[in-house]
Amino acid sequence: MHTNVAASPTAVPSLLQEAEILMPYLQEVRRHLHAIPELMYNLPKTGAYVKAELDKLGVPYKYPIAGSGILATIGQGEPKFALRADMDALPIQEEVDVDFKSSHPGKMHACGHDAHMTMLLGAAALLKAREADLGGTVLLLFQPAEEGGAGGKKFVEERALEGVSGIHGIHVIPFLPAGMVASRDGTIMAAADRFFVEVVGRGGHAAIPHLTIDPVVAAAAIVGALQPLVSRETSPTDAAVISVSRFNTGEGASNVIPDSVSMAGTLRALTNTHFEQLRSRITQVITGTAEVHGCKAEVRWSEQAYGATVNAPEMVGLVEGAAKQLVGASRWQRLPEPTMAAEDFSFLADAVPGAFTFLGINNETAGSVHGLHTAQFQMDEAQMPLGAALHASVALNFFAREYSSRPDRNEL
Repeated sequence: MHTNVAASPTAVPSLLQEAEILMPYLQEVRRHLHAIPELMYNLPKTGAYVKAELDKLGVPYKYPIAGSGILATIGQGEPKFALRADMDALPIQEEVDVDFKSSHPGKMHACGHDAHMTMLLGAAALLKAREADLGGTVLLLFQPAEEGGAGGKKFVEERALEGVSGIHGIHVIPFLPAGMVASRDGTIMAAADRFFVEVVGRGGHAAIPHLTIDPVVAAAAIVGALQPLVSRETSPTDAAVISVSRFNTGEGASNVIPDSVSMAGTLRALTNTHFEQLRSRITQVITGTAEVHGCKAEVRWSEQAYGATVNAPEMVGLVEGAAKQLVGASRWQRLPEPTMAAEDFSFLADAVPGAFTFLGINNETAGSVHGLHTAQFQMDEAQMPLGAALHASVALNFFAREYSSRPDRNEL
């Protein structure tokens, strides 16, 4: 007779209690990682610490992968299910006065990736205790360079997800109440890219503007000309955002027209097709508007755009089941609409069926009320056991589903 813990209805409810027992460990791990933030693919201290914790848990891993990532495994054989956490921090100077404040000036875990790694290590501990009865393999992806470096794409390119049947990722989010678990079928996050513009004219004295080719006027016209791409070229039932967020004429006196103006901004859309259309039109509008004003414009896009993050309904169903088992239906929410933020989990979810989940951390008592990517961001650490248990529960639910669908299960 074959016993499978994943298929047992009594296995999942105990996960949250087990995870809560791990709270001192989770807090220690998260605070250590918070103090050593590193950027993009340059993660020597972060990677060394995660590897050391995996060693303590007896979890084998491959390193490096995807530049500076870690691919750990629990269990063996088919099917395979993956859990992902991002590792990199942001170039932000932390303003939160805590004992474990960033020790790296100008760098901060302001997006919760320290908590993501911690929750995945917690899930590793829960799953390792059940390894003999998993009925498959769990892959743990500790991924570098989520913040603009497309580390998820490198995992796919290096075939880390070969043979994997599903993947789950969690992101802590301050706009949801602490302890709320939320996701949705289909698109959950937008496609996004960044553009950088240099508008070149001919500067001179502001008292004789007719002898100049004013790049400031041209650049200002460009800002206005971009807006109708959303208001008049995007369906009212669709969604897109074009934001010019940087406008720099350089240093100089107020009575001097500069030779050039630098601009930067972002494009976001909910479908990859619409995103590509707008991307092309932005370049056309910028260069054409500059030319109308006698200037030239050079447009550069970032090295790698992020596609829309699209959840597979069957994977979201696993998350919903896990959330309701762990915390009840009142703390599960199907989001009514996607967010215009972007995530490189999109590369992973394009490769295999995936579910990206938000874990609410809004808690005034914990100071967890500030937005992501801000110098005041704080994590409600009390939610980390739930994140660890949710990861583990989704994986176990996946194996239980696969086991129950096997035609030969009654013969085992």
